[in-house]
Amino acid sequence: MTGEADVVHAMAERAAFREMKDGTAEDWQIIGSEYRAFARGLPDRVLDHLRLLDGDFGGFPVCRLEHSLQTATRAHRDGQDEPYVVMALLHDIGDTLGSYNHPDVAAAIIKPFVSEELHWICKNHGAFQGYYYFHFLGLDRDARDAFADSEHFEACRAFCEKYDQKAFDPDYDSEPLSFFEPMVRRVLARPTKSIYVKAAAEA
Repeated sequence: MTGEADVVHAMAERAAFREMKDGTAEDWQIIGSEYRAFARGLPDRVLDHLRLLDGDFGGFPVCRLEHSLQTATRAHRDGQDEPYVVMALLHDIGDTLGSYNHPDVAAAIIKPFVSEELHWICKNHGAFQGYYYFHFLGLDRDARDAFADSEHFEACRAFCEKYDQKAFDPDYDSEPLSFFEPMVRRVLARPTKSIYVKAAAEA
């Protein structure tokens, strides 16, 4: 049975063009309105995707969601600010779809909302985390040294040492996801670095 929301969505006004080059201002007013409404739902979609990590252990001592919660909890209890804590919570959200490049997925999600340093930490934490285990897999544990000239090297090293690599303790008392939801909503409500910021802000 078709739900009421589906009917409303199907009846929603749509642009008339078949090729973008034929679009009109009226078409883009329609699309812009839909975009702004959709963008406001980003925190919900991110939280829903984060929940997909629940129960996914991958051989680790804790599931991927618990690892994320524990990393964020450790950062929060250490006094880090909300953007940092949200980065810590979402740093591995790409595990489901980016099995070979999960840091890139998470970094792309948070890029419009956080500082250059936090984006850099998220994007490169995989190489830094490798210091603790790459040598057991025949990889170079010193892969992070390739970033030695970066001004963010120490910040990323500290993130992995203090929060990420420690967050596999089954006995740690992590905060639940509900504790972090308001932070996620606040941080993801304020994009500052995107070519679409102006369009998103217009009424």
